[in-house]
Amino acid sequence: MFDAVRNNRRLVQVFLALITLPFAFWGVESYVRSGGNAGEIASVGGSKITSRDFQQALQAQQEKMRASMGPGATPEMLDTPQVRRSVLNSLINQRLIMLQVAKAKVGVSDSQLFQFISSVPTLQENGKFSRERYEAVVAAQGMSKASFEAKLRQDLAMQQAVGAIAESSFSGQQTGEHWLAAMLEEREVSEATLTPQQYLGQVTLAATAAKDHYDASKAAYAIPEQVRVEFVVLSQSQLEDQVNVSTEDIQAWHGAHQDKYKQAEQRRASHILISTPKNATAADVASAKKRAEEVLAQAQAKPATFAALAKQYSQDPGSAQKGGDLDWFGRGAMVKTFEDAAFSLKEGELSGIVRSDFGFHIIKLTGVQPEKVKSLDEVRADITHELRSQAAAKKYAELAENFSNTVYEQPDSLKPAADKFKLKIEQSDWLAKGSPGKELINNPKLLSALFSDDAIKNKRNTEAVEVSPKTLVSAHVLEYRPASVRPFEEVRADIEKKLALEEAGKLSRKDGENKLAHLVKGEAAELSWGSARSIPRLGAQGLPAAAAKAIFQTETAKLPAYTGIPATAGGYILYRISHVKPFTGADDPRAKALRQQYARIVAGEEFTAWLAVLRKRYPVEINNKEFEAKDH
Repeated sequence: MFDAVRNNRRLVQVFLALITLPFAFWGVESYVRSGGNAGEIASVGGSKITSRDFQQALQAQQEKMRASMGPGATPEMLDTPQVRRSVLNSLINQRLIMLQVAKAKVGVSDSQLFQFISSVPTLQENGKFSRERYEAVVAAQGMSKASFEAKLRQDLAMQQAVGAIAESSFSGQQTGEHWLAAMLEEREVSEATLTPQQYLGQVTLAATAAKDHYDASKAAYAIPEQVRVEFVVLSQSQLEDQVNVSTEDIQAWHGAHQDKYKQAEQRRASHILISTPKNATAADVASAKKRAEEVLAQAQAKPATFAALAKQYSQDPGSAQKGGDLDWFGRGAMVKTFEDAAFSLKEGELSGIVRSDFGFHIIKLTGVQPEKVKSLDEVRADITHELRSQAAAKKYAELAENFSNTVYEQPDSLKPAADKFKLKIEQSDWLAKGSPGKELINNPKLLSALFSDDAIKNKRNTEAVEVSPKTLVSAHVLEYRPASVRPFEEVRADIEKKLALEEAGKLSRKDGENKLAHLVKGEAAELSWGSARSIPRLGAQGLPAAAAKAIFQTETAKLPAYTGIPATAGGYILYRISHVKPFTGADDPRAKALRQQYARIVAGEEFTAWLAVLRKRYPVEINNKEFEAKDH
């Protein structure tokens, strides 16, 4: 069933990614349901895409983006005009495919549908289709079985249509090999760098250049508002230091929580493994068992030689060289048959043949540590920390509201709160508005409060802000500096240096371009070339992308060949290509991956071209007024 989809699974996935179909629970890409009488955003071949369709698709795409971007995803990042336009294009492409499916009468029979549903692992129990699980999943989608299966038929029909394009996609072998050879080509390159510093001696600035620049760019020399503050911190961790735990409390806790400090029985064993692979034949299993029985007989005859036998015969690479030693383990650490055997032995005793998924084991029990309760001395530090933490948490809960009230009700100073709660008043460096503070003051809400009129003009404490879990901070402004502009004389030297480097950069680039022109003509140019190195087109380490592009776009019929690019930090870099090393390694592991990549590129272009044909076949009209209304 669905040969085109199965045979070209990767290409189908690439095509589906191009139309960004939302991911359904069973792993099939799904289209967005339409319905209702909402406003029309677009029409595809007469088939409407409504505002509801668009909103559902947008929400699905935003959820995918939020999942991939993590906690850093903000609402602004998830709701840009580009995201909205991409979602609309996806809906249009989906509708184009659906219309083509209908026209081509691509269908999915009842037996094909059931075959697909029954093969979905999510809907299976013990490897067999579970009707109860299926009905539960459908119900969780908020759909009836009839609507769910109708939707699934369309999903699968769309996959068949896309699979047919994947199956017909063909990348010419000769063209592909040319592309592969180009991608894996290497060039031997030397470089010469012209830096702005080399041309500073040639720069003469106009007398008014620095002042003119300053007057035109005063915003660049602006100093934002600044405050210097004092602050107090009430935190659970600080309160722990104020808690005293008595010996009696520790003893009482230990006595009341014996189960918490109970250490289960531990055993130490060595084993000899004669392994059997999962796909072993009955004959192989019988042969392995016979060999294990022979080794067991030797171990029983001379128990003291067990370690030597393990080194000689055991096929467990992790323990064989250690004489089969598996170190200490408790229940649940080993496979059940092994564990049952090990915990049934007496110290020094040998097991019989024990079968597991790994093969046949011979086990020797080498040690037993009975179940015990850890002594008070062993857990004293843990109990002390536990009791302090509990007491501090309780105390913090009692004091937090009182602390907040105190800094609010006595707003002119933090001293009353510091005295009342035995807190240290700390001071900050100067904090600039819009810049992060340090450590405990680096909280957007607290920083915003510090630059409010209430804090600056009225000289009041900020409210107690929870800057991290179980940590409250209140601050008070000590000094304030309004926004200003650094005076010209203070920045004059920096401006002159900046302008001189800019002019020197222009001279170095101009000279670099002139030297390159001479080199291309076969004329000499005075340059200091570095050592030659081999540059691969793929994965050129430490080489700017613009440089790699220039180097591999340079014609190399005649060597040496030359090219150059402006340096990002100013100046100019020239490259001399002295040798071209064509790709000849047919066995290069990169070649296979690149051939697959080339096939995907060609297939993607064909899929895009197919969509373009469909757009002509089924005219697309976008209601920009309605769409732009949704775009705000």
